[in-house]
Amino acid sequence: MLLQARILMRRAARTDKNQRAIVAALRNAGCSVLSLAAIGQGCPDLLVGHRRTNTLLEIKTAKGAANEKQRAWAQAWDGQCSIVRTPEEALLAVMGNDD
Repeated sequence: MLLQARILMRRAARTDKNQRAIVAALRNAGCSVLSLAAIGQGCPDLLVGHRRTNTLLEIKTAKGAANEKQRAWAQAWDGQCSIVRTPEEALLAVMGNDD
């Protein structure tokens, strides 16, 4: 039984160094933020709600690039997903210019 539990458990998802600052900026702006990092399989890092609209965000560091699973997920997804690197980029992706 213990062996089965180990097989079914996914290792803790790694997050980019800048994710904490991005999440804080979004929440301070009144957004709802849900981490999707534990899903893995190329799924974006965050689901953000603002003014009844949902936005998917993939967080990358300054030099980070999407990996193969992330590119495949984005290509298969028939919806929006933005790559952001800074709190300012995240706010712009979610809120546009409506400050």
